[in-house]
Amino acid sequence: MKKLYLAVTLLCFGFILNAQTLGYNDLGTLFSKENISGTARYNAMSGAFGALGGDLSAMEINPAGAAVFLKSEFAISLNNRNTKTVVGFYGNNTQFENDFTNLSQAGGVFVFRGYGNSSEWSNIALGFNYSIANDFENLWIAEGNSGYSPLTDFYDPEVVYGTAENQYFENFTDGKNGKYSFTFAAQHNDNLYLGAAINTYDIEYFQRTLTEEYNNDGSGNTLDVSSRQELLTYGNGVSFNFGAILKPSENLRLGLAYQSPVWYTLSEDFVEYDENVYKNDVLFTNEYSGVNTFDYKMRTPSKLTGSFAYIFSGNGLVSVDYSLKNYSNIKLSNADFIDENQAFKSDLESVGELRIGTEWRFDNFSVRGGYHFENNPYKSSVSSDNLEGYSLGAGYKFRGGKLDFAYQKSGNTAPYNFYPQSNDVNSAELDFDTSTFTATLVLNL
Repeated sequence: MKKLYLAVTLLCFGFILNAQTLGYNDLGTLFSKENISGTARYNAMSGAFGALGGDLSAMEINPAGAAVFLKSEFAISLNNRNTKTVVGFYGNNTQFENDFTNLSQAGGVFVFRGYGNSSEWSNIALGFNYSIANDFENLWIAEGNSGYSPLTDFYDPEVVYGTAENQYFENFTDGKNGKYSFTFAAQHNDNLYLGAAINTYDIEYFQRTLTEEYNNDGSGNTLDVSSRQELLTYGNGVSFNFGAILKPSENLRLGLAYQSPVWYTLSEDFVEYDENVYKNDVLFTNEYSGVNTFDYKMRTPSKLTGSFAYIFSGNGLVSVDYSLKNYSNIKLSNADFIDENQAFKSDLESVGELRIGTEWRFDNFSVRGGYHFENNPYKSSVSSDNLEGYSLGAGYKFRGGKLDFAYQKSGNTAPYNFYPQSNDVNSAELDFDTSTFTATLVLNL
């Protein structure tokens, strides 16, 4: 009879635990984000390239920038990301530091010059670029004692386990969102650049969570629960974008670009629970949900970017991009997502993203800097949840190519609620500090 009662209780645990991994609403927000990840020059200026062009990563912001190239080139980039995560949970802080190295960008552009003095189209460009739109790799642990343990908040007919001793939560994530952009652009006369692109995405996100709780009855009897979940989400997406760059004077550049929603087709493999219950340090029972599979579709919000750049007589420049994206337009389909889609509309909002960059040239050397600010899309967020950072970089031009370097630093906070079905335990508070070093080799073709 005891085992029957406990088995029924464990089935209830599956319901309690079903959002220790990210739920569909948080995944929708995560998959809608694209980081500043490209060539070292692009990263060093915090991605403020919407009105400039002339860089392979700039084509992803405004495809018209491909027509700014004067000659064909190829570029490849490597980066190293260091992420420090401080986790606060009921007065206990834990800190974790992780390093990851990636091929973050690779691509090329082919430029065809117009023929004859009468041609109004002086430049035609075809470009391809790969970049990591989002990198999901990280690991952090929360540990503390809320005084209340939802996983072991039950009793058998003989013993009441009412005293919480400790709680432990481990979160490991892996995977990437790779973006492939195919761009066509042209220059009309000497003052207008037009471009369009098709983008495809190859996304894979893996999350493994481990929750452990330790309880006693105050008389020496203990009941401990260890519960694991795993979520693998993978699939493909497609989007398009188009844009224009206007040169009203020799020094001034204005840009406008639109990026469509990304339409994802996704699949997931989900281990809802893999639980072990220990009574007085002896394995009492274990349950395993098995792997559940599910297919669905997701539409991310579109993005509109306005840009401004001023060129100082060929020696330097200042560039500003401002983008708008309405996260409440995220939509899930191909199943019953009425509640989730309503939550997108009620919990998320339209946010702005500001990028500022500058570059100064001294013969073959260049120095660069930038600033980046992005609002958090959750209406309930606090100011520290906004993403803010700066960037620095330098480059050297040699015969046949360039070598560029960039350093980026950004930070933000975020809550993580690993007991979403319980109102008795507060969220863990995460503080992220990310530094990225990028090196790019550019070769003229």
